[in-house]
Amino acid sequence: MSAQETIQKTVDDNDVVLFMKGTSQMPQCGFSSKVAGILNFMGVEYLDVNVLADQEIRQGIKDFSDWPTIPQLYVKGEFIGGCDIVIEMTLSGELDQMLADKGVAFDTEKADQIRAANA
Repeated sequence: MSAQETIQKTVDDNDVVLFMKGTSQMPQCGFSSKVAGILNFMGVEYLDVNVLADQEIRQGIKDFSDWPTIPQLYVKGEFIGGCDIVIEMTLSGELDQMLADKGVAFDTEKADQIRAANA
């Protein structure tokens, strides 16, 4: 299977996927750490894909999304964005709405705590 096929299958087979540097429990860059931290705190179940473990996936995800940076978040097959976009969506409540609309479970109180701490 090519990197593109592997990425497509991963995105199709999992409700939430975070392509990141490192893992959800041990991020290896600040941007990946921020997005994983948001998802972890909000109790979102997701698959973490460590792009540092596979150079073809690392480059392939950039080509797949036509987005130059990592991390990259996908929800129900839809590319959401990178760190800045996820933070902005979390603070505006857009991420909550999108997760709810797509039937992805998360802790609304935790999401509210993030916004309160950043108000």
